[in-house]
Amino acid sequence: MDAHLNRLTIYTKKMDALATFYAHYFGYTAHHDPADRILELVPPGHGVVLQLHPMSKGQKEGQVSVKLTFDVANVPEFSEWAREKGLVFGAIHQADGYQFANAKDPARNSISISSRAFRQAPS
Repeated sequence: MDAHLNRLTIYTKKMDALATFYAHYFGYTAHHDPADRILELVPPGHGVVLQLHPMSKGQKEGQVSVKLTFDVANVPEFSEWAREKGLVFGAIHQADGYQFANAKDPARNSISISSRAFRQAPS
């Protein structure tokens, strides 16, 4: 099973400020689908895509607010493979053209598997 860390999800109440910051200082380009609440910041050349995700009301700025997202082509298949090895992901969620599931690492950091990178662009 292949899983690559190519995305980092940052939960924030300051989507526009973060998009501007990473564009200005690091050359990231914002990609936003109006039907999607996630704002993707794509680096120039190779690198990790930053996914800006609106922070929920219960979260506070300054708390740990990062999730490691691993790109997988088939979320249910990878989830089952991981379960057989001892890592249990939660429910598989259907989003706009992709699926994802969440778990925690041994230090209780949020991790996710997602097929977002493999979704088809809208026609």
